[in-house]
This record gives sequence, structure tokens and C-alpha cells, in this order.
Amino acid sequence: MSQAVTSIVIVGGGSAGWITAGTLAAHICKQHGSAIQVTLIESPDVATIGVGEGTWPTMRRTLKNMGIRETDFIRRCQVSFKQGAKFARWTTGTADDYYYHPLVLPQDFDNSNLVLNWLEQHQHKSFSDSVCYQQALCEQGLAPKLITTAEYDALANYAYHLDAGAFADFVRKHCVEQLGVRHILDHVTGIDAATNGDITALQTANHGQLAGHLFIDCTGFKSLLLGQHYQVPFVSCRDVLFADRALATHVPYPNEQSPIASHTISTAQSAGWVWDIGLPSRRGVGHVFSSAHISEQQAHQELIDYIKPSYSDAESLSVRTIEINPGHRAKFWVNNCVAVGMAAGFLEPLEASALMLIEIAANTIAEQLPATRSSMDVVAKRYNESFDYRWQRIIDFLKLHYLLSQRTDSQFWIDNRASGSIPDHLQEMLTLWQHQPPWHSDFDRLQEVFPAASYQYVMYGMGFQTQSPHPLTAASHANANKWFAKNSMQIKQLLASMPSNRELLNKIYQHGLQPV
Repeated sequence: MSQAVTSIVIVGGGSAGWITAGTLAAHICKQHGSAIQVTLIESPDVATIGVGEGTWPTMRRTLKNMGIRETDFIRRCQVSFKQGAKFARWTTGTADDYYYHPLVLPQDFDNSNLVLNWLEQHQHKSFSDSVCYQQALCEQGLAPKLITTAEYDALANYAYHLDAGAFADFVRKHCVEQLGVRHILDHVTGIDAATNGDITALQTANHGQLAGHLFIDCTGFKSLLLGQHYQVPFVSCRDVLFADRALATHVPYPNEQSPIASHTISTAQSAGWVWDIGLPSRRGVGHVFSSAHISEQQAHQELIDYIKPSYSDAESLSVRTIEINPGHRAKFWVNNCVAVGMAAGFLEPLEASALMLIEIAANTIAEQLPATRSSMDVVAKRYNESFDYRWQRIIDFLKLHYLLSQRTDSQFWIDNRASGSIPDHLQEMLTLWQHQPPWHSDFDRLQEVFPAASYQYVMYGMGFQTQSPHPLTAASHANANKWFAKNSMQIKQLLASMPSNRELLNKIYQHGLQPV
């Protein structure tokens, strides 16, 4: 039990495996030199699923910590800039129904909660447009920075859209060549375990026995180690989140200089929603839906109908079906094995939480890496508690998008408002928020996946009403109006100075960004 942890084995590649490998290897190189070996074994026959191509701003720190240049990443992974998400037809279903969840915080968010001031005096303008300049940038297809802005720095907070397959290959190359990760292409044929249940080694088809002290399961939905070997139960949340299928395709642009959307576009359908993600050379478009409410044929037709206005030959596109089993494992770390990515669980592509959870998991493992086996159970206990909390809060936040809808045109939207499908914790918070808007004190973890600002953007974007029993003071309104005015001024300044998404990417391809 006092044996030092000197060997980490990651099973499975893809985004989960290689983000984990890169995060661990970079942290270990900085803290411990070459004292700990990171090995990744993956099957040569398993392709990257790439359900989502959207990230969160955390990806900038993740890549920077790995020592990856943003210019190289953008050029090699079909990257474009993402500044949030636009939700169309989620509330009423009409053509003019939309709201934004931007990545920039509301004005003076550390000190001022502007919701009640906006509700009382400014509802003629959308909440996000009143408190944040990013909606205006997105509506005009503008970039979040200039070519003179250094790598990973921002004028407006941003994340990325990317090609998941190219991204996994890019990070793999960096991990192997720059961070010393040992890469093995082989099939795992068996698992050796000690009397205490720890995994001691993996049996492989061509490389014999692969021993390790900590094993990380990144084998996707298969969950080879945590699910199959340790038989950790899967906790379904299909009674809360109904989407269990996705149809995905690639849509060409009319020409190579077509505008690139600065945000993810999420358009509600009869029993789900369509994602639309702009990359430099194509759009990634897919339909997430509930098979209990419509057939795959109906979902396919809705996808074609969505694409046709921008690409007339939509019927000729190759469409693949992805099955989704929304839920997560009952535990994420058992003995000396921890699951990351889809091996731990998956909900749906809404709000791009999957890659963000991989980043958080990889960083947590790196920062809390047990020095010996004797301390691993303590780390595992804390890890399981914190990640169970995170999964529950993500489920709450995704459900919020559905239950606030006012649509009555299909049973899917009606069923999403049924009280039995709403988690108790979310229902309690909504009761609280009827009289006071979401604020920092409502969230008690240091690293919330979705903080109070995210709830505000979704709730008040979808027409939620908070009615305080106490009137606001003149001083409160004066303070709020100062920030509303500052936001309007920043919108004018940024609209006049920022390049388009396409223009900035073209310049990066030609000149590159300034290294940090």
C-alpha cells in the first residue's frame, strides 16, 4: 500500500484519452520530471466518435498547459472561434424566437446582480444584449480577438469549434513527441487483478503484459475497465433527459470564403434540436432527438428540412446514426481505476459539457495524483463525491432548457414540463428563483460547471420571471443603468473594430498569432 505511483496506464484514445494523457504528462513533467511514466494503449480499429465539436473556454488553458501553440492547433484541427450558443425556437417555436448563452459574464458580475433592474426597466431588450456585448458580436459573425492579440488571450471570452478526429490526432502527436507519452496500438485481451481488487496489469494481443499503478478508462461507451471489469452500475437519466439518438452529417459551404458562425446554433425541433457548428471548411450539423417521440425517419426528414435552405442538395449528404444512453456510472473511481469521458458517462451534446468534463477530470487527477497506493482511496472518495455533484448539476442545467419551453406543438415539449421529469434539486432552485435571481451564493463549489451567469442567460432568455417582494432603490437602478450604458458603449466599439470570424482565421493561417 505504500508503493509509489510511478506508472499510469490510459486505456483508449480519442479526445478523452489524449486530453488526459497530455494534461497528466505536462503536469508530471513540471512537477516530477521523468519519475512517472504515462502510457496510452488504444485499439487500432476503434474510430473517434466525435459526438460534439464544441468546447468551453477552459480548453484554452488546457492546451496552453500542455505547451501547445494556439496557432498550430487552429491550423491543424479545423478550428474556428466559438463565443457561445444561440438557441432558436426553444421558447415559443416561432421564427423570431431566440436567445443567447454567451461566454462573457454579465457586466460587473462580481458585484452587481442586474437581473431585477433589467426585469423592471429594460425588458424591451434581451437580457444577454443588455448585460453583455457578446450577442452583438455573434449576430454580426465577428471574432473574439484581433490578429495582434497574443495566443490564448481574448478581447471577448471564447472557446473553439473543432474537428474531433483531427484534434485527437494532433494532441496524440504532441503527447508522444513533446511530452514523452508512451503510445501502444494493440488490443486489450484480459485484465489481471490482485487479491484486493486492484488492477495489476492488462493483457494485450501483441505486447504481452502491461503493468501499472493507476489505470484510466477512456474506452468510451464500452467502459472496459470501470463498467465491464468492476461492474460499476450505470445510472440512467432517460427519465429526465429524453434524447437518445443523434443523426450527424457534414454540410459544405457555398464557397471557401463563406461566413463562419461565431457561435453554436441550436434550433429546436418537434422532439429535440439541431446543432449547427461552423468550421473553416464545412459545417457540422446534427439532429438530437427522442426515439420515444418520433421515428428516425421523421428525425432524418427534419434534419434535411433544416439543411435545405442553405444547401439544396441536402438529400445527398451522408448521415450517420449515433445512439445515446444518457446517464453516468454510479462511481467514477474504484480501487486503482478511474473513468474519464464516455466511459464515465454521457448525457447529450447540449451545452458542450462532454469535453469540459474530460478537461476537469484530467486536471483533477493531475492535481490530486496520489503519491502512493495508500492515499489513493482518499483521493478516490473525494473524486467520486465531487464528480457525482458535477453530473447532477449538469443534468439540472440541461433539463432547464427543456422545462422552461412554452411549446405545446408536440408531446416531447409537453412531457419535458411534467413534474415527475424534473430533478428535485432543480425544482427547489426554481422555487427559490421565483423571488430572487440566481447568484453566486446559490452555488457552493469552487469549480462549478455552469455558474450563476449561465443560469441567468438561459432563464431570462426563455422568459422566466423573478418577482422580488421588495422594491429596488433609486441607487440600485442608478448603478444598473451605469452598467447597461457601459455595455451599449462597448457594443458600439467592438462592432466597429473586430474582424469577422473568417477574416481572423484567414490571417492566422497566413501570419499566425503572437506566441505567449
